[in-house]
Amino acid sequence: MRIVVKVGTSTLAHKTGHLNIRRVEELCKVLSDLKNSGEEVILVSSGAIGMGVGKLSLKERPSDIPTKQAAAAVGQCELMYTYDKLFSEYNHTVAQLLMTGADFSSEERHNNFSNTMMRLLELDVLPVINENDTVATEEIKVGDNDTLSALVAVSINADLLVLLSDIDGLFSADPRKNPDARLISEVREITDEIMALAGDNGSALGTGGMKTKIHAAEICTDNGCDMIIANGEKPSLLYDIADGKKTGTRFYAKKQM
Repeated sequence: MRIVVKVGTSTLAHKTGHLNIRRVEELCKVLSDLKNSGEEVILVSSGAIGMGVGKLSLKERPSDIPTKQAAAAVGQCELMYTYDKLFSEYNHTVAQLLMTGADFSSEERHNNFSNTMMRLLELDVLPVINENDTVATEEIKVGDNDTLSALVAVSINADLLVLLSDIDGLFSADPRKNPDARLISEVREITDEIMALAGDNGSALGTGGMKTKIHAAEICTDNGCDMIIANGEKPSLLYDIADGKKTGTRFYAKKQM
């Protein structure tokens, strides 16, 4: 199975912006084990700006573009250093790919990306993908890594996209505000009612929220790829997902005619 796993800033970092070392170490261990079992794994990783905020000792996520890009440039170095070090301990080689919206909207650039990705997988490399926040502007950015991970999954014909977030999945109401909210374990069709459950933005350090995750689900399911939203607090749940056990919220791909 070819699996794209997207991890959000809230999964990778503490609220201070500094790396959540224990969680990232466990994530890399589990992904390495899944690769050892024969799965093809692609990681889409947020966290560059968030980690840059911590590294630069900024009090909060910057709102102006130059400081965001500076934080991304600093944070991306730390992010890839960490992944390279941790995956190397399990004898896996990583590759970094930094993307913008133009890499998907341009047919030539999209083909180049897809060809590179397929060759990396043939070489048994674990690709680590992020948006190129150091140069991305409103005109060329994807905007969030939920959408980016869906575009990646579709581009490489992945079987499954897993979005690891700070929430267990899609709920009938906001579980942070409503104790009676229930987890919706399966979504067979993305209706207006499902869209209405999306709410607003996510954590202070990240850019996503349930709205971007539903949008990612639309992209995936329209193109034959299942998607799961699950809680990244315990990366070991990826074992259950790989074994086909019910975890989080699964959005089922539309049957292709």
